[in-house]
Parts: sequence; C-alpha cells; structure tokens
Amino acid sequence: MDKEGIKQLAEQLRKPSGEKGKEVAEMMNETNISMTIQSIQNLNLKKEDWVMEIGYGNAGHLKFLFEFADQIKYSGYDISELMQSEAIRLNQDFMKNHWAEFKLYDGQNFPEDDGKFDKIFTVNTLYFWENPNKMLSEIYRILKPGGVFCLTFVEKDFMKLLPFSSFGFTMYDPEDVEELVKNSDFRLEKMIRDTELVKNKLGEKMNRQFATVVLRKF
Repeated sequence: MDKEGIKQLAEQLRKPSGEKGKEVAEMMNETNISMTIQSIQNLNLKKEDWVMEIGYGNAGHLKFLFEFADQIKYSGYDISELMQSEAIRLNQDFMKNHWAEFKLYDGQNFPEDDGKFDKIFTVNTLYFWENPNKMLSEIYRILKPGGVFCLTFVEKDFMKLLPFSSFGFTMYDPEDVEELVKNSDFRLEKMIRDTELVKNKLGEKMNRQFATVVLRKF
C-alpha cells in the first residue's frame, strides 16, 4: 500500500465513511473483539446498569455486552454517520426492545445530564482525543458517583509498528495514561496489560500489547 493509501486507511480508522468504511468497520470489529470483551468484563456489570460506549463502530460486539447482566441499557456515541447507520442496521432486535440506542457527537462533548450512566467504556479511541484532559472531565461528569470507566488501547510500542499510526494518531504508553488520570478527578483502580497474537494485512503474526485502565468516580 502506498503512502496515500495508508493515509486514507488512517482516516477510515478514525471516522469510517462510504463503502470502504463498512469494510474497515467489519475488520475493526473482528480484530478488536478480545480488547472489547476485556473492557466490558472490567465494568463489572450489574442488573439494570445503564452503559455508555464511546466509539461503537458497527456495534457488532453488542451481543456480548448483553450476556454479562440482565436488563442492561446501552447508549453509544460515535462521530461517524456511517457507523450510526450500520450499528442501527445490525442491532435491530436490541433497539426494538429499547435496550440500545446509537447517537452521534462532535468528538468532545456529550449532550447528557450529569451523573447519568453507571458504566462507560471505550476501545481504541484514545488516539483521536483532541483534548484528553477535557474528555476525561466530560466522561467524569456524566458518570454516576461510584461509576466505572474502562479505557482500552493498544500500547505505543506496537502502534509504532503500524504504518498508518503516523497519520493523526497520538500514541500512549500505560505510564502516559496514568499521568492523564493523575490530572483528572478519577481514581485509578487497576491497569491490566495483556498481549494477543494478531495477523497483519500480509497474514504475518504479531504480538499486540494492549492495556485496559479501570477508573472510578467518587
């Protein structure tokens, strides 16, 4: 893939659009599913929790979330109009039962009341946050006291191996994220670091290092 193709892929990873965006969304759902499940597991979901996700993509993973507890409500926010339409298309059953809703936002502000959600999570969106301190503050605002926020991301050392990461991606080590948390009102409960074997576009196997940061509001 030439430089222009790599740049276009980076743009699609940030905000999928068009027919290519649908392909990228399916790829992201498949390659990120273990990261997504780890993030959901660490929410410690309870009956009737109201869960919010930032960056739901095509939401092909939503069936796993509803297996963790009964009578969960889900609200998703994404910046991509295409992902909103794809998520709605793929999750009709959950929407008919009023369990799930898919919304758009500007990438920085959530039009929600203070203290609305029991749990919030996001996977592989951190790289695109324009103002991480403001984003953490906004997430803190809409989370209930005692609520949990799980932030899952691929670590910098692995991200640097990916050619598209030089186009609009801000990469983080776990230590970088710990510093962000120190400047927020959140309390760091734990940091889970893991490695999984993944394939690149050439079919080559690589060890991908990723982390889930579990934060609590008090």
